[in-house]
Amino acid sequence: MDELMLDGNAIAGLLQEVFAVEMTTAIGTCGSCGAAGAVGAVHVYRGAGIVLRCPHCDNVLAKIVKNDSRVWIDFRGTRTLEVAV
Repeated sequence: MDELMLDGNAIAGLLQEVFAVEMTTAIGTCGSCGAAGAVGAVHVYRGAGIVLRCPHCDNVLAKIVKNDSRVWIDFRGTRTLEVAV
């Protein structure tokens, strides 16, 4: 599975479209292990959608699905997300 892994910087463009701020430097806290770190450092897996995993415990932090006109984001595994404005 590691050969399919990218880092969070691989989805910087998509996150910029949705949030209109630089998201790779946002600090997310894992809902499972409590580790905090930059979104750019999370493990990203692409398939039918995008899965973001904690680099410390492999917990699913978020799932993103995009079509031509909408984006669905499930942040269920992220405790907090700190964004600079």
